[in-house]
Amino acid sequence: MAILVLQHAPTETLGRLGACLRDHGQKTDVRKLWLPPTAKNPHIPRDFDNVDAIISLGGPMNVGDPGHAWMAPELDYLKRAHERKLPIVGICLGAQLIAKALGGEVGFMEAGPEVGMRQIRTLVPGQTEITLAGIAWSSWQFHTHAQEVKTLPPGATAFQSSDKCKVQSFRVGLRTLGFQYHFECDLPMIENWLKTDTLCSRAGITDINAEISHAREKYADYARLSDRLCVNLIEYVFPVSRKIVA
Repeated sequence: MAILVLQHAPTETLGRLGACLRDHGQKTDVRKLWLPPTAKNPHIPRDFDNVDAIISLGGPMNVGDPGHAWMAPELDYLKRAHERKLPIVGICLGAQLIAKALGGEVGFMEAGPEVGMRQIRTLVPGQTEITLAGIAWSSWQFHTHAQEVKTLPPGATAFQSSDKCKVQSFRVGLRTLGFQYHFECDLPMIENWLKTDTLCSRAGITDINAEISHAREKYADYARLSDRLCVNLIEYVFPVSRKIVA
């Protein structure tokens, strides 16, 4: 039994979340969807055998982009997993795919892409959300996205927001959560993304070095709160019974 990880691009890894899962005895099954499906690299499963939970990671593509054979099957799989009440966590693109799969609306941001270390705020419902326990009500998180959740799925609740993006995190039901921001990054990931992200110019970033310096300045607080979020997800979303048995 394992946590199924849907990875959409080689640079969009589990990062600190993967290290935290490992340290807490959780087993993962990573599917590399950007590579052709093979016996050694299967894509979306047909069923939920041996799947304890699902993590859908980010990616440079947008919801609805053509040319990604895995996207429609993933949307269907996320919907069926939610109906089965399996734990699901989506990050950036993954959060948008969850919203779309469950009846929400995803589209391009009117204010342009959100990139870099930017502040998010916890909304009133999020102030008592257990997965955000210990998270400051105003904190710095890393972003790189051109789309956003325009309309939440029926029954969903938004927990966090930013100046550019009204839905930064949300929950649907008891076990399905989406996070628009990238809490999983370590500093090398952040620096590499800023150096190579084609969204930077569209987001109005003209000095990449200054943006990297800003990220380094905020990184200590970011890392501390991101680690807390990772632990919260493991403790409250992925049950202890799903840990590896030595």
